[in-house]
Amino acid sequence: METATFQDLATSRPLSTVSPRRVAAADSSQVASLPSEETDKAAEKQAEAEIRQQQQKIIQQLKARDQEVRAHEAAHLAAGRPYVSSGPSYTYQTGPDGRSYAIGGEVGLDTSAVANDPEATLSKAQTVQRAALAPAEPSPQDLRVASNAAQLAAQARVDIAAQHRQETQPDEDQAAEASPARPLQAYDKDEFNEAATSSFSQYA
Repeated sequence: METATFQDLATSRPLSTVSPRRVAAADSSQVASLPSEETDKAAEKQAEAEIRQQQQKIIQQLKARDQEVRAHEAAHLAAGRPYVSSGPSYTYQTGPDGRSYAIGGEVGLDTSAVANDPEATLSKAQTVQRAALAPAEPSPQDLRVASNAAQLAAQARVDIAAQHRQETQPDEDQAAEASPARPLQAYDKDEFNEAATSSFSQYA
């Protein structure tokens, strides 16, 4: 799953594009222009220093982004086992120093239901949901995966309940067949009264 929206960190021009001006051999006609040329050299040095500062700033941004991306995907990977299907894989950007830095990444998760086993599907969906929300700052894609996993878990609970009903229904039917309802026996009113009188007479 993708990390947060990639931030494209633009690199500045390399130092090689800044061409120092050639200084011709000094003669009487150029002596007067030397102060101006010295000013130009000072401006070029300042521009080069600014470029180096900008490059260092970009490198620091890329390093921070690289660490963030790797930590993000490591969290997915650790929480998503054993349902990790691929990754982590990264998108790289080359910095001014010539090194490659990760600016995006993803970990693939198997989010399919387990065939004919809603309880296993429920456990799997819960694991996938935890994996999607594992990073400190889940991306929009992470939140979508977590939402889909929650829906899968809800459906699995419905299937489990239906399965339990199907399993208990045959037992209830068998019990009903084994113990048929006994018909009511007709009693003679006089006999019943006589039996009742003799039964309670000892307490009179």
